[in-house]
Amino acid sequence: MTDLNIPYTRYLDPEGQVTNELPAFAQDQSKLIELYRRMTFARRYDGKLTAMQRTGRIPSYAPELGEEAVRIGYASAMKKEDVLLGTYRDTAAMIVRGVTIIEDLMFWGGDERGNVYAGPSEDFPLATPIATQTTHAVGVAYAFKLRGEKRVAVTTIGDGGSSKGDFYEAMNFAGAWQVPVVFIIINNQWAISMPRERQSAAETLAQKGLAAGIPGEQVDGNDVIAVHDVIFQALEKARSGGGPSVVEIITYRLTDHSTADDASRYRDSDEVSTHWKNEPLIRLRTYLSESQAWTKEDEENLLTTIDQEIEDGIAKYEAQEGLPPEAMFDHMYAELPMDLKEQREAVMVEFSNSEENGHG
Repeated sequence: MTDLNIPYTRYLDPEGQVTNELPAFAQDQSKLIELYRRMTFARRYDGKLTAMQRTGRIPSYAPELGEEAVRIGYASAMKKEDVLLGTYRDTAAMIVRGVTIIEDLMFWGGDERGNVYAGPSEDFPLATPIATQTTHAVGVAYAFKLRGEKRVAVTTIGDGGSSKGDFYEAMNFAGAWQVPVVFIIINNQWAISMPRERQSAAETLAQKGLAAGIPGEQVDGNDVIAVHDVIFQALEKARSGGGPSVVEIITYRLTDHSTADDASRYRDSDEVSTHWKNEPLIRLRTYLSESQAWTKEDEENLLTTIDQEIEDGIAKYEAQEGLPPEAMFDHMYAELPMDLKEQREAVMVEFSNSEENGHG
């Protein structure tokens, strides 16, 4: 293999032991506790949304189990004025950015009003198409450069998505224009049922930026300290005019690809069990506990608080008045084309007839 000199960063190993000198922010235990709180919220919220989909309360959901350090790590490193262009599996990051539970549940419930965020108003809606958000991110970053704004576009892509042409085109323009964008490849080892080793012959996914003139590096995606630190540095480099970066965050998807998937059909259970030993919450909790910064009582109180916050948010979401069927057309265009206007009117007539006949 060619020596590509792709750096790899880790501060906490799976046993919660420090492997390198911690960065300055991580020497403040209150900041680590806040990261742990956010990861715990992500884990509990993820489980609740999965259960809501299973019981028909929302139509779909993309679980993040095992990837909490990825989203909390990079989102907490961003500044408010930065812009996130994420994938459908970036729910936890959106919550950190200021999206409310009600807004997020509206999104997963199919209500387009959920994409109008109370917090990060310029963040893009989570992208379902694969890799298109990376080209959009370059456009956003180019606008920042033209305006002289010290802001960064952050875009995420999965390991499978990093093989799409959109991603390569985005990197090519980002490298040529030297725009402030950070490409985050979230390598969770599986592109639905396709394992990493069958997706690409590249030794690392981080090296994909090298041909575009963009430096790449890898980070342990189960170590939230490492993720936060590496992404923070990439953001500051971009913000100061140093150009784009590609960061491959190596983690593992501990659950199904989505609530429409059954990973047991293509993935060995022993493999999954092995990766549970590396999951991020235990790692940081062990470190905090051994540092006398976290107790069993702290943990119990945190779970009670988080669960109540989630339940309160869900109750407010489910108490909202439902939208009429024709609302599905309301956020598609600034002005509906004629064929969709006709469809909208047809839906309104059909719904009105149904109401009159007592089937509403």
